[in-house]
Amino acid sequence: METFTTERAMAPACTQHGHDVVIVGSGLAGLSTALKLLENQPAPASGASPFRIAILTKGALAEGASGWAQGGIAAVLEKGEAGDSFAAHISDTQVAGAWLSDAAATAQVVEGAPAAIAWLQAQGVAFTQELGAPPALHLTREGGHSHRRIVHASDATGAAVQQQLIAAVRAHPAIEVFERTMLVDLIVQDDPATGRPRCVGLYALDSRAGGNTVGTFTARHTLLASGGAGKVYLYTSNPDTATGDGIAAAWRAGCRIGNMEFIQFHPTCLYHPEAKSFLISEAVRGEGGILRLPESVGGARFMPAHDERAELAPRDIVARAIDFEMKKHGVDCVYLDIAHKGEAFVREHFPTIHARCLALGIDIARQPIPVVPAAHYTCGGVLTDLAGRTDIANLYAAGETACTGLHGANRLASNSLVECVVFAQEVADAIKLGAARAGKTRAAGQNDSKNSLPAWDESQVTDADEQVVIAHNWDELRRLMWNYVGIVRTNKRLERAAHRIALLQSEIDEFYANFRITRDLLELRNLVQVAELIVRSAQSRHESRGLHFSRDYPHTDAVAVPTVLVPPGA
Repeated sequence: METFTTERAMAPACTQHGHDVVIVGSGLAGLSTALKLLENQPAPASGASPFRIAILTKGALAEGASGWAQGGIAAVLEKGEAGDSFAAHISDTQVAGAWLSDAAATAQVVEGAPAAIAWLQAQGVAFTQELGAPPALHLTREGGHSHRRIVHASDATGAAVQQQLIAAVRAHPAIEVFERTMLVDLIVQDDPATGRPRCVGLYALDSRAGGNTVGTFTARHTLLASGGAGKVYLYTSNPDTATGDGIAAAWRAGCRIGNMEFIQFHPTCLYHPEAKSFLISEAVRGEGGILRLPESVGGARFMPAHDERAELAPRDIVARAIDFEMKKHGVDCVYLDIAHKGEAFVREHFPTIHARCLALGIDIARQPIPVVPAAHYTCGGVLTDLAGRTDIANLYAAGETACTGLHGANRLASNSLVECVVFAQEVADAIKLGAARAGKTRAAGQNDSKNSLPAWDESQVTDADEQVVIAHNWDELRRLMWNYVGIVRTNKRLERAAHRIALLQSEIDEFYANFRITRDLLELRNLVQVAELIVRSAQSRHESRGLHFSRDYPHTDAVAVPTVLVPPGA
């Protein structure tokens, strides 16, 4: 039986954990899948065993990107804006995605959105309501949407959703949470019955006790829901956890990766020396915010000169416009002005943003907000089908880790959270179906390949003599990606990036082979791998489409074709 592991996995024994399902990541996709797997399952007290689920998160349970989402969740509801429809939402998604969005995936998410909202409400999520009777959800509008269809919890939707789901996960006896436990690599074996590769578990770095030990997690089903890779760029709105762990591990295991050239840069990240990665929501522009140049260069509004939709244009257009104006005028930032709406309006609609900016000395009810573009969302990722299945049996991907086809060349605002919930349902259904077909011949948590899994081996490595190599390479990688593979690209810039990334990979691989692993080393290893995938994807696209803008290929081809990278030997 052929087994994919790493060069370390040779020792006879190490700590092993057995579960039916292992979920990597604690964002909306991972938490929703865990809870949906346990719906309509017998309670443990009844004597029957539901799925035994492990959730691995490399930080605390609430540290993922989902909790940072401010705007909301897009859905066409029965009591929504007059004239809105599934067809309109699908059309908006396709337009924003530069006609690269997969038709089936888009329809699946759009049509599943109302049920996703209802499910979240059933979990106790308190979305903002319209004043008056009868009660109805307050809907806002964001860039790229033709109607008001954004369900939200004030301007902190992600946090409201995550708080409820985390409470439910912690309360469920069938879910075991492993905080400060980071994916190292997947374990893949050839299935003796089919000959196809299948995922039977993973190795994870356990830092819970203050040390670093690697354990083996066996599972019948594994879900990668570890988020995106925004930290590959110098400026990002993402949390520190967004290092592309699931994407890199899936590629090493033999999964195809799609559309990695499409990195969404959010147009409006707060520009302030004391603010780290604080996002100014898309909804600020949706509610009338105006982008202006600094007063030092005239203070003029500039978006109407770039697009007829002005501030309501899709994010890629707005980000490129800001980038253009900053370079043209030699300024460090531009300004987003919502003060004309009045203090009462600003405080009601954007209390979180108002409070955060006020703490930094910026009263957004009276003065404009300094903003710059920042890497925000990874539109590509691990290729999946409509049930979240990857190229490897029993391995699934969901959320920002996955490339379901929904986002195409540019994610439409507020489509990401609803994608998480809709695909969580699909993944849960696929796992339940697989479990039903497998029958009840094995006890819960038992993996039929558990005894044959090689354990992690550190007998040939030592502690690193210094960490400066990791710190230096991390900084260099993020700067070269920002300078050479950013909002506007050229062939020469991509060639320079590819050359330097290859040298960094060589240095990091040598470091990885000789020293004990740490979270910093694993994250750097993953980011360098993701950087290579982004550059390779960008080099293969000889046109400008959506988030990928090339000065050497400024045209857009008549037919939209996804970029698919196939790992060696796959």
